[in-house]
Amino acid sequence: MRFSDKIEDYPEGIVLPIDKPYRWTSADVVRKVKYAAKRHFGKKNLKVGHAGTLDPLATGILLVCIGPATKKAEELQASPKAYVAGVSFGATTPSFDREKSIDKVCPLDGVSREALERVLPAFVGEQEQVAPLFSAKSVDGVRAYETARRLLRQAAREGVEFDHSAAELLQTNRINIYSLKVLEWLSAPQEAGTAGPSLSLIPPTSWAPPAIKRGCLGSSAPASGGEDGASGRINVADVSGYNLPTAMVEVNCSKGTYIRALARDLGEALGSGAFLSSLRRTLNGGFTIEQAITLDEALRLLD
Repeated sequence: MRFSDKIEDYPEGIVLPIDKPYRWTSADVVRKVKYAAKRHFGKKNLKVGHAGTLDPLATGILLVCIGPATKKAEELQASPKAYVAGVSFGATTPSFDREKSIDKVCPLDGVSREALERVLPAFVGEQEQVAPLFSAKSVDGVRAYETARRLLRQAAREGVEFDHSAAELLQTNRINIYSLKVLEWLSAPQEAGTAGPSLSLIPPTSWAPPAIKRGCLGSSAPASGGEDGASGRINVADVSGYNLPTAMVEVNCSKGTYIRALARDLGEALGSGAFLSSLRRTLNGGFTIEQAITLDEALRLLD
């Protein structure tokens, strides 16, 4: 089955909850869907966008809006979000995820599952959050990540540690974390996008548009392109030699919450350092991860 070839048959547009592949940027996914949708509907000026970006090393729900549905993007983006985050303790990276290599190793005294569970309640509720310096936030019209890259190159030339304190120049965001829960405590580092042997983060696909019959898309198909479609610009730091304890944390939060910043703050709360080693978005715009489809499935709907 596939969509009708007339966009007029969808007066409210189309929202596709796509399970974003690992190492794809959100823009990569939108570009792929837009090309297919323009050909399918025969519209050169068809609008296609997304409702809430996901970092390249994250997977999970990316809502891709087609046609009139792009007008709903802000409304969808404002909805509550849920994530399963892998937070590795005992080290930091300049980006607070694995796009940058570890720049500092920290003591693990006092780092344990019990200690983490004791500090989690302090992070629940409305609060001010400082975004990571490697982010799209603006300071005097300059993107924060541009400043961060300059400082990182300077630190490398001078052979000194990267100065995270520059993030203090960023304005804080008012966010709300509704709940936090430790799902699992792992004694060894995990590959991004996974969560160890006992916690499955990739449930089977069960959603299809109303006009599409279930079971006709092959729910076990891999995301389009896989590593072949992943952006060659995206670095993934190798942390396998550090043996860092990692907590899998379920996060329910408001729009604008930086999970990388939460990982940073959890590390500081335990008197150590931390970074985001994996991230999977499981709820966005009212869609759950069980309702998400792979990129291949989305493209077949527009074939």
